[in-house]
Amino acid sequence: MKRGLVWLLVVLLAMGLAQKRVVLGVGGKTAVVYLPLTVVERLGYFKEEGLDVVIQDLGAGARALQALIGGSVEVVMGFYDHTIQMQAQGRDIVAFVQVGRYPAIVLGVRADLADQVKTVADLKGRRVGVTAPGSSTHFFLNYLLVKNGLKPTDVSVIGVSVGAQAVAAVQNKQVDALSNVEPAITLLEERGLIKVLADTRSTKGTREVLGGEYPAAVLYTTRAWLERNPDTAQRLVNAMVRGLRWMQGKTPEEIAAVLPEEYFLGDRALYLKVLKNSLEAFSPTGRFSDTAPLRPLAVLSAFDPNVARAPIDLKRTYTNEFVNRVPGQ
Repeated sequence: MKRGLVWLLVVLLAMGLAQKRVVLGVGGKTAVVYLPLTVVERLGYFKEEGLDVVIQDLGAGARALQALIGGSVEVVMGFYDHTIQMQAQGRDIVAFVQVGRYPAIVLGVRADLADQVKTVADLKGRRVGVTAPGSSTHFFLNYLLVKNGLKPTDVSVIGVSVGAQAVAAVQNKQVDALSNVEPAITLLEERGLIKVLADTRSTKGTREVLGGEYPAAVLYTTRAWLERNPDTAQRLVNAMVRGLRWMQGKTPEEIAAVLPEEYFLGDRALYLKVLKNSLEAFSPTGRFSDTAPLRPLAVLSAFDPNVARAPIDLKRTYTNEFVNRVPGQ
């Protein structure tokens, strides 16, 4: 009996030692655009792949990118457009699984200002909240400003993070408008606090605003890390694709059942509406198309002179190598 217990302890210890530790930064873990990360974590798919994934919630995409560059995280769940931005600055950052096929970013104006701000052009001189300066919500705002005849400097940008903090910024009138993601948007809409000016949560909205499919949430890292850790990268991708497949066809109720209670911000019924508005934005396969990355390049080139003048090689900003090796692909 004692010998059996000792053997069991040895096996359990060996299993623990076999777990590969990965430090992963995310730009706002409760943001619905990154929901598959929590789904995979809660369903135990990382552990089943032999991974001990330590998730650091950094509140905004720009901060997650800075953490990767600074070396405090190894991998980021963030937006694809940062890989293009970094290549323009001479940094080799690679996205290796696509989670979001639409940005699911919404630009809205405070409802009490809707009679004054009827179009994006009317935002001139206004205070606009983004998750953080330099994040994809900021890029989205900049693109819309330029597209509507303004300069990025024609508005004052204020970092308001995601979720409850973003909602509070609008409620407290700290900002006049908001470029942000779920769950903040539906919460504000349901309370009659914002009027939407641009919406990329759906196929239709993304086509109208950006022209079509637009790689958004991804896992990305440095090319050096990817080359040193191909097995770990493959395990991460296996888990993420498994999670994306699990989400296909699931109801908002079924997905909500695996999430922590704090994600609902005290209103589960409203969060189910958030999920209903968002599920179309997730990739069913994890695979990048060859044409969709052209859209983020066009968006960034519209307002970022570094990207506009750099010889960007899009093939170096993403890879399907690992997704293609996932069992069943």
